[in-house]
Amino acid sequence: MGEFEMTTDTLILAIETSCDETSVSVIKNGTKILSNTVLSQIDSHKRFGGVVPEVASRHHVEGITATIQESLETANVSMNDVNAIAVTQGPGLIGALLIGINAAKALAFAYDKTIIPVHHIAGHIYANHLEQPLTFPLMALIVSGGHTELVYMKDHLNFEVIGETRDDAVGEAYDKVARTINLPYPGGPHIDRLASQGKDTYEFPRVWLEKDSYDFSFSGLKSAVINKLHNLRQKNENIIAEDVATSFQNSVVEVLTYKAIHACHDYQVNRLIVAGGVASNKGLRTSLTNSCKYEDIQLTIPSPKLCTDNAAMIGAAGHYLYQAGLRGNLALNGENNIDIEDFSM
Repeated sequence: MGEFEMTTDTLILAIETSCDETSVSVIKNGTKILSNTVLSQIDSHKRFGGVVPEVASRHHVEGITATIQESLETANVSMNDVNAIAVTQGPGLIGALLIGINAAKALAFAYDKTIIPVHHIAGHIYANHLEQPLTFPLMALIVSGGHTELVYMKDHLNFEVIGETRDDAVGEAYDKVARTINLPYPGGPHIDRLASQGKDTYEFPRVWLEKDSYDFSFSGLKSAVINKLHNLRQKNENIIAEDVATSFQNSVVEVLTYKAIHACHDYQVNRLIVAGGVASNKGLRTSLTNSCKYEDIQLTIPSPKLCTDNAAMIGAAGHYLYQAGLRGNLALNGENNIDIEDFSM
C-alpha cells in the first residue's frame, strides 16, 4: 500500500475506552500528538485486585465529557477543525467500549463528522509509529493484559496474525502470579521491579508448545507457580518473593523473545516492534534489545506512556484507516471479540 499521499493536514480526534483508562487525543497527520489526555482508574480497581467492568463503565461515563474537552483545549483546536473521529470498536469490555463509541457518535452527529472504527491492537501497533515511522515488512509482538500475539505486516494496515495465546494473556498471568506473592494490582510492574533483585532459583517451566508454533500458553506456567508456592506454604518453607518474580519473569521473557526472533527469521523481516502494556517491562525490553542486537534486527519499543492504553495510538491507526477510506456510521456497535485481520486494507 505504501505511504498515503496527503495534500493538507488531517486532524483526528481519537477516543479510547476499552478497559480502565478514559483517553482522548488529537493527532495531526498520523504522527504528531497535539494532546493525549488519559484519566486512569487504577486506584478505583486496586481494592478489587482487578478491573471490575461495571465500575470501569461508570467511571467512563463520569469522565468522558471532561476528557474530550480537556484534550481539545490542550490541542488548541475545536470540533470544527477535526476531520474525523476515531474510536476503539474492540476488543475490550463491552460496557466500557460503548461509552466511547456513543460519545463518538454523539460528536459525529452534532458536528457532521466521519467516524472511524479502530481495532484496539492495531492502535497498540501504531503507537510505535508516533515515535518512529513504521517500515515494512515488520513483525509485531503484542503483549498486554488481554492479548499476546505475533502479527506480520507487509505494509500499512496489512495484518496477519501468525501466533496468539491459547489461554491466558501474558499480562493476565503477571497479575495472577503477583497475587500469589501478595503484590498489589496491577501486578506486572511490581513483579518486574522484584525480578531485578532476585535469582532464578525455582526453575519454572518454559512452555514452547509444538515444534514451529508461534502460539503462546501461560496457563500452565501460572499453575506451576501457584502449585509450587502452595506446596512450600504447606511445608512452612520460606518463600523468597524476589526469586519467585525472577524465576517467573525469566520463563515468560525467554519464550516471548525466542518466538519473536524466530518469527522475524522465518518471515525474513529485520524490523521487530513491540506493543501493549507489558512492553513497558524492563526485563522484556532488555532481553529483546540484546537479542535483536545480536541477530541484527531493528527493534522499536514505544515509551512507557504509549505502551499502556491511550487514545494517541487509536488516532495514529485511525489516521491511516481514514486515508484508506474506512468509514463507520451511527449504527456502529462495540465488539468484544473482533479480529484485527478484519481491519486489513
